[in-house]
Amino acid sequence: MQKFIQRNIHAFIRFYPPLMGAGIKVSRISADCREIDVEMNLRFWNANYVGTHYGGSLYSMTDPFYMLMLIENLGREYIVWDKAASIRFRKPGRGKVTAQFRITEEQLDETRRTLESQEKLEPVFTVEIKDESGDVVAEVQKTLYVRKKNPATT
Repeated sequence: MQKFIQRNIHAFIRFYPPLMGAGIKVSRISADCREIDVEMNLRFWNANYVGTHYGGSLYSMTDPFYMLMLIENLGREYIVWDKAASIRFRKPGRGKVTAQFRITEEQLDETRRTLESQEKLEPVFTVEIKDESGDVVAEVQKTLYVRKKNPATT
């Protein structure tokens, strides 16, 4: 199963059941998997008691993407895991909300360079969830764990 997912990462991300079940749609993935855009419309199944976006669904919009982007771009000789996350709600989310994930070549190069002299790295990525007016609804910080695999396990 893992090999299938690795060969079909774009389809896997777009149709991952936990995202689809929450009403989260992956609207764009760049060919190099360095840019991913997601969106979520407000529906009865992802609304909270007061009729705005449920906080858990807002967080779910951000959950796997930086980890998957690093795995795809660093290659299989690295181990990448989500380590920690925090979400700060800025205002109630109504209507369609969006998030954009970006990783630059410079960030990837810096990660590779750092892991030449360090055993592990815990980079922090920040993504904003915005409403249709462009206002920030929530800000999520994701801390990842990255290290090189032992040559025997690659």
